Amino acid sequence: MFPFYNEGPKFEAWVDQLSLPVADKILAVNDGSTDDGPNILRARGIEVLDQQRRGIGACIRRCVGYAREHGHDILVVMAGNGKDDPAEVPRLVDAIVTGGADYVQGSRFLPGGASPNLPLFRRASIRLLSFLFSAYTRRRCTDLTNGFRAYRISLLDDPRIDIEQDWLDTYELEYYVHWKAYTLRYAVAEVPVTKRYPGERGVEYTKIRPVVGWWRMLRPFVLLGLRIRK
Repeated sequence: MFPFYNEGPKFEAWVDQLSLPVADKILAVNDGSTDDGPNILRARGIEVLDQQRRGIGACIRRCVGYAREHGHDILVVMAGNGKDDPAEVPRLVDAIVTGGADYVQGSRFLPGGASPNLPLFRRASIRLLSFLFSAYTRRRCTDLTNGFRAYRISLLDDPRIDIEQDWLDTYELEYYVHWKAYTLRYAVAEVPVTKRYPGERGVEYTKIRPVVGWWRMLRPFVLLGLRIRK
């Protein structure tokens, strides 16, 4: 699945890659887009779920519900802006099906992974955050902020993991689940993936707002670490 908001122009460039036989179901969640992105996807035969703008966490939660209703066992989440390669989805799924993982984190920094045009500041900050998270949990994590991930749906049935909390509507949900998977000692795996950034100046490569967006990504670690949230 992939959530999206106003990604119409980018869909024209990469949506045909979704025709590869990489998953049983491809599902997109439209987080209140005002452009023609949803129509572009539907014209390619991709199912789109519409919702009012709430955030990526709400989109993922919507897909978890869909997966449960339709009997799917694994959910793969990828970016809706073309930075991830759909052809690499089987790598994440295989880590669950044959590797026995419950949670799979894609990593651009493992051998076989790549991050063309990754800005230097982002490279340094991701490395630092991944190191700090690894030191805290005492479990290896090389690419903390990479949103190319896979979940065994049964992982989210654990009563200690409550993704229905309202404060998880935006970026928080991904990092909440990441924290839970690592600290509850679930079987976690990392696989090499490609994260491609535009090489042209002025081209938007993320909708994460500085400071506000970063805090939403990191606050699950703060709130859970201090036991302010569950």
